[in-house]
Amino acid sequence: MAGRYCSLARQSAPAFAPGLTAERLSALIGQRSMWVNGTVLHYYFFDGQDDGSVIAVPGTTQSRRVSWVGAEDQRSVVRDCFREWQELGIGLSFVEVGDRTEAELRIGFQLGDGSWSAVGKDCLQVGQNERTMNFGWELTVPGERATALHEIGHALGLLHEHQSPFAGIHWDDEAVYAELAGPPNFWSRDKTYVNILRKLDPSEVNGSVWDPQSIMEYAFSGGLILEPEQFRAGLNPPGTLSPADKEFALRWYPPADGAQPPALEPFRSVPLRLAPGEQADFVIDPPETREYTVGTFGANDCVLVLFEERDGEPRYVAGRDDGGQPHNATMKARLVKGRRYFVRVRLYSAWGPGETAVMCW
Repeated sequence: MAGRYCSLARQSAPAFAPGLTAERLSALIGQRSMWVNGTVLHYYFFDGQDDGSVIAVPGTTQSRRVSWVGAEDQRSVVRDCFREWQELGIGLSFVEVGDRTEAELRIGFQLGDGSWSAVGKDCLQVGQNERTMNFGWELTVPGERATALHEIGHALGLLHEHQSPFAGIHWDDEAVYAELAGPPNFWSRDKTYVNILRKLDPSEVNGSVWDPQSIMEYAFSGGLILEPEQFRAGLNPPGTLSPADKEFALRWYPPADGAQPPALEPFRSVPLRLAPGEQADFVIDPPETREYTVGTFGANDCVLVLFEERDGEPRYVAGRDDGGQPHNATMKARLVKGRRYFVRVRLYSAWGPGETAVMCW
């Protein structure tokens, strides 16, 4: 059975003044939902007797009210997840308030309505008596704390990672539609397209490299993804904030007063699942121009060569392939933001199947 998935409403395309350059348009689109750094975001839990939705009773002409009020243990999970995001050292802060008119983020717990959130500043367009975030299932059961981290990520302005155009995911579309049409989601084809199959514009995505370990990545069962091949059997992110999640949040919302962010782990690719003698290419789109160290993790003996893509053709940058002379591969190279690079890895021996990955830091 499919997992429970967060669903976002379809957003209309923003309108901008004519004559803007492509670079300026990209910047406006990318920043449209992000908060001004230093913002204090106030959140409120609906708690009134009349706070709820009126829904139809199936098979009758009657309706009933379903409450938005969550139990204290559910609220505690959400509070804890706000703290986890803030303790990264980001320049935003979160304060719980008891008056909905003071809150940018208004949180309900309507069971059966799915889990979702307005994205970033989009919540400012929502009426003060309406939810900007909802949790539609229990958050205290194992694995569901990730749902709260995920929805708060949306409130910060992050979108779904699997919709990144850099992911290179080739779906079995009809299998995806069939999976999401059944329990527990019961999604229409349009909702499935908007939340899974639709590719985001490059200006909208969370980073220039797909992060399958991101808290913004769904888990998918086997048979839905055709490519990359290593995810045909399923994609299962850990449900925690990944190094790339932390780096993105700190890049958009750097600490105030010159404080230094916590040390970040180096970026690690997905496991390349190479057998000895096999090779694979891993793409790098550097987020900034500087010298990087590129290496491998989980392999004792391999060769590593870095190429730059120019006019659709590879151009050698660094590394070596000694024609059968393996070595532990690490190299330094200056990479330029906006250019596309790929690392070719040829494996000779490994610690275990599926462990080899590329690291870039």
